[in-house]
Amino acid sequence: MKLLEDKIRCDGQVIGTDILKVDMFLNHQIDVNLLDEMGKEFFRLFKDKGINKILTVEASGIAIAVMAAKYFNVPVVFAKKSSHKNVGDDVFKAQSHSFTHGKDYEMIVSKKYLSENDNILFIDDFLAGGNAAFAVLDILKQSGANLQGIGIAIEKGFQNGGKKLREMGISVESLAIVDSMNEVDGIVFRN
Repeated sequence: MKLLEDKIRCDGQVIGTDILKVDMFLNHQIDVNLLDEMGKEFFRLFKDKGINKILTVEASGIAIAVMAAKYFNVPVVFAKKSSHKNVGDDVFKAQSHSFTHGKDYEMIVSKKYLSENDNILFIDDFLAGGNAAFAVLDILKQSGANLQGIGIAIEKGFQNGGKKLREMGISVESLAIVDSMNEVDGIVFRN
């Protein structure tokens, strides 16, 4: 998606060879107009998949998922990264590792919000090694829900998460795929 790539080039910050800082428009401060266009694009890509729920991960994926859900006219469910008293114990659980935060966490979703009747689109801000996506796959397997596709804002194509998921036959659509990046040469997007 050229609009997203242009925004990354203009406002994104590369740190080293594996960190792309986009918090000024995607996940700390949010460019609502950009996210609205991203939501439209995810709808265009997945509109024929019978999606009845969008699933994302707390917290950075929520804004993107909500914008997409507006076009699908479906609810958003988000996996929490820690237990909460108000969620209760009747939950699906999976372990994941956050590259960004450098720690493991337990992802949980209340059993009230996922079932075998659900056709799920999983949306997230980044795809790198695929840890969050594989934890979501585990949760979907436990629930019996049907994954119809994965929508990613920015994929780090030089890491293997997207490749692994596509090799499993999963429809993965990334709006921007970074093939390489460094502080000197900048960002190279996949064509």
